Amino acid sequence: MLEFKPLFVADTALLRSYYEHCPFRFCEYTAGIKLMWTSLRPAYAEAAGCLLVRFELDGETFFDYPVAGAEGDEDAALTALEQHWIEQGIAPIFSVIPSEKLPHLLRRYPYARVSAPRLWQDYLYHAEDMQSFAGRRYSGQRNHINNFTRRYPTAHFRPLTAEDEDKLAIFWREFEEQFAKGDSKSAVKELRLAEEFFNAHYADGHFLAGCMELDGRMISVALGERCGETVIVHIEKAMQEFEGIYPTMVREFARTFGGDALWFNREDDAANRGLRMSKLQYLPAEMGEKYHVELENELHHLREIPTLQTERLTLRPFTDADKPAYNAICLDDERNRWWGYDYRTDLGDAPLTEDYFLSVTREDFRRHLAVNFAICLGERCIGEAVLYRFDHRGGAELGCRIVKSEAGSGYGTEAFTAVKNWALYKLGLRKVVAKCYHENTASFRMLSSCMRKTGEDETFSYFETTV
Repeated sequence: MLEFKPLFVADTALLRSYYEHCPFRFCEYTAGIKLMWTSLRPAYAEAAGCLLVRFELDGETFFDYPVAGAEGDEDAALTALEQHWIEQGIAPIFSVIPSEKLPHLLRRYPYARVSAPRLWQDYLYHAEDMQSFAGRRYSGQRNHINNFTRRYPTAHFRPLTAEDEDKLAIFWREFEEQFAKGDSKSAVKELRLAEEFFNAHYADGHFLAGCMELDGRMISVALGERCGETVIVHIEKAMQEFEGIYPTMVREFARTFGGDALWFNREDDAANRGLRMSKLQYLPAEMGEKYHVELENELHHLREIPTLQTERLTLRPFTDADKPAYNAICLDDERNRWWGYDYRTDLGDAPLTEDYFLSVTREDFRRHLAVNFAICLGERCIGEAVLYRFDHRGGAELGCRIVKSEAGSGYGTEAFTAVKNWALYKLGLRKVVAKCYHENTASFRMLSSCMRKTGEDETFSYFETTV
């Protein structure tokens, strides 16, 4: 089972071990973004040689696409993620998916909603363009750089070192004084995040950091990191009193740290009109389109729970009239020792109410997590069949329980088979799985009669039916 751990500065080396070879070209697949935007509560896990990252926004949980290490297995990592979603009851959402990985996700998951917000797009430039600004189309940038060079012939760009702490403190103080005039609260917040991150990491060896200096005074700073064939530029700040400082810094940063990189990513425009105009003036070769993928399952298309009829039984949605019988089923600890679930775990310290169990079934159906059928003999509820643990790949697990007074009459097999067949041939699943404790001989006989055994472990025997 995956264990997601909060990301801290101490995890920088681990993040870089994955991201330094990552080919995705997006700013989100960098150590810098993960460590800078702590408000998103980033957390990580490792599985099958891959880095898995989870974050939270507006009460929802999102996941990056797995980033494979040298011998990483993306499909195995996705399988581990699927198990995590099932165990945690999470609605799986992938965010910022690269275009090259979208087809694989859509082949793997038959039901998904896809969007590509314009505001998320990164500005991608050919590295050689940023290093030279060659050709007529970049004449404006070259003119600004030439004017800057004529006015400030002693200005130069250099990498930053740990000895620059005092000069850097002076730069941020001066920059904040000019920045604070009329800027929005969000812009001020972004500046604080940038400053804190820059000061913490500019000299730690994991990032690329440099400055323009004029007669001993620091007049601009920039910080980025190399990921695969792309240099992602996280921070660019300059004193605007020096006309031409920004294109000069962009070019010199690219020349100093570009090496054999093919791309420079100057990130998105944060929905800021000024930033958008500025980034467009540098003539991006591509706008990095990021896909937002919300996975769904077969229940998404089921508006209401149907009624199924067998030779002796009716399987239907639970009603308020079933509440006493259903509560008795759920509270029968002796019978439910084989159910594999203890309601007390989810209930926690909250009081157990008369409506608790029925409300949980309805909420699970509303969230497309499960379908609970009341198993009825005539009008009397004698058990429950639950289709749950949807894997978003066409599979789900089926469980069934019958009250003690009706055990041994074959009702469990009859109800289980009816729901299994409905799930496969009406709902559209490709596979239904089930399990039972080794000690539960009655369930073992029932499952063996209508499914194929696929294996066992120390606790359970496993069965499935596929179509």
